[in-house]
Amino acid sequence: MAQVAPAHASPLAATPPLAGTRMAGEGVLRFLGFEIYRARLWVQPGFDADNYAAQPLALELTYQRNFTADAIAKRSIEEMRRVGSFTPQQATRWQQALAAALPDVKPGDRLLGLYQPGAGAVFKMGGRVVGEVPDADFSRLFFGIWLSPQTSEPGLRQELVAATRGAAGQP
Repeated sequence: MAQVAPAHASPLAATPPLAGTRMAGEGVLRFLGFEIYRARLWVQPGFDADNYAAQPLALELTYQRNFTADAIAKRSIEEMRRVGSFTPQQATRWQQALAAALPDVKPGDRLLGLYQPGAGAVFKMGGRVVGEVPDADFSRLFFGIWLSPQTSEPGLRQELVAATRGAAGQP
């Protein structure tokens, strides 16, 4: 099972990737003691974590290991199955689209995923678009990997939405 540890980024690294957003939280995903990536979530004021799919957001992953785009896509589809159901045909189409949209990553690479409800996902690295998957169902389930209550990493989800919970007075 993966472990989550709080991440503490420098204030200089906390530039909002979307206009009008603020960082809601951050965390580190570890697997068998190895750091896999650091994650940061950016949301607009009034963000409701329990209704994440209705609101624009940005999720930044800073990788600490080498991964191919194919490996990330395959694992993403596995994790998306926890969030919701989809057909084998959708799984194949989405895995291919995600593998084509993402670059291979190495330690230190920052991949930014932008979610627009009903529109799909856009991926950026180094300030430029590296790919997109223009499918609303895909993007809702993809960002649900981190934000859905059905996530395989509830501790990381709690870290990511920490500021939104505190602001709303929720547990």
